[in-house]
Amino acid sequence: MMSAINQGVSIVLQKMRVFLFTVLLVFICNPAAADSRAENVLQGWYGLVLELVRHTPTYSPPIASRSFAYLGVTGFEALASGSSDMISFSGQLNDLTALPQRETDEVYDDAVVLHVALGLAVQNYFSNTGPTGQRAIKAALKKFGTEANAGVAPDVQRRSEAYAAVLVEAILKWSNADGATTIENMGFPLTYKLGEGKAHWLPTSQIRQQQVPLLPAWGSQRSFAMANGKACPLPPPPAYSEDPASDFFKEALEVVAIKKDMTPEQQNIARFWSDDPMLSSTPPGHWLSIALQIFVRDRIDLKKQIDVLARLGIAEADAFIGCWQVKYQYDLLRPVTYIKRVIDPKWESLLITPPFPEYPSGHSTQSAAAAVVLTQIFGENFSFEDATHVKDGFSPRRYANFWAAAEEAAISRLYGGIHFRSGVMQGLEQGRCIGNFTANLKTRR
Repeated sequence: MMSAINQGVSIVLQKMRVFLFTVLLVFICNPAAADSRAENVLQGWYGLVLELVRHTPTYSPPIASRSFAYLGVTGFEALASGSSDMISFSGQLNDLTALPQRETDEVYDDAVVLHVALGLAVQNYFSNTGPTGQRAIKAALKKFGTEANAGVAPDVQRRSEAYAAVLVEAILKWSNADGATTIENMGFPLTYKLGEGKAHWLPTSQIRQQQVPLLPAWGSQRSFAMANGKACPLPPPPAYSEDPASDFFKEALEVVAIKKDMTPEQQNIARFWSDDPMLSSTPPGHWLSIALQIFVRDRIDLKKQIDVLARLGIAEADAFIGCWQVKYQYDLLRPVTYIKRVIDPKWESLLITPPFPEYPSGHSTQSAAAAVVLTQIFGENFSFEDATHVKDGFSPRRYANFWAAAEEAAISRLYGGIHFRSGVMQGLEQGRCIGNFTANLKTRR
């Protein structure tokens, strides 16, 4: 899920300015064929956020998923407060109590409320992005603000801005109590005792920072729609063994065989779904990108757009919490560690192995959770094209439905040599379970 964070940093720094300001031009000058000021604002902010994730060093996939969830809730509540047929998440998400509401006898403008709410949220969740990112945020506030305020009476604008600020303050207070606001050392604990025994995770990188695993306590933070990180437990992985007749050895041998007989298509799948931090918008950002593409293609209405973005963010955030809880429960070593120890000391995986335990696959868990939510909203046989990585040199990939994409994302980790098959398949099962909690949220009357 996460390659060596420091790899490619110099390349990223060289291209950061171009990427961040290009996304502003795309969403301001050609606002994705949006039909209204509010839709332009929504798609514009999300387009910028996906680029900020790509270029903010601390944004590993779990941290990105958290921000996506709170950003989605913020946007949803901004619109729900002025809608008679949208149902607030208050009382449905853990510890989210009643939020400030608009005055019933006053006039507000949805585009202004949405812009100010998302702008304040982005400034908070990306407060640690670099100088170029900060300039991009500042430019977005000005440009999107001009779009949102066009034709709005001054008193309505002031009232809408004031309400958005109060709403965001309440949501930020809620988010600050989830146990994940402070991330030290980019998520790698300064003190950590590795597990004892051959089955346990060992560092797979020479980078000093990554001699301990990423975010070992992430699974214990407050979740969103599911009760807690233990809501969707998994059975243990196959028992560690170096016996050639054992299931564990056979799973490792499969990883070796796939690498040896790798087809061009399998290699393309592995790289297409790699979604490494600092080089992409991360795996949860990939699924948000898919949703944004569908909005443009099918001209999805504003309320449905924010419903999708909110529930997708919630499901993915819960998926990382649940997945990380199980990862550190079993603390299983990665294929490259076992294969070099037992089968072939010179073996290397196609993709760089992420610095945290193997079981289950985070790609599998979060992709399945996303597929549950998107299938519920758009249907079982909803086909689409994914052009997320066109600018990275990949051709668009086409899928008959969301599960086809989720299963491909999952198996990509086996092709990449960084997961065993059991981690891939059990991750899909956990994601199904976690996604159902979000799918059961009530968002429309």
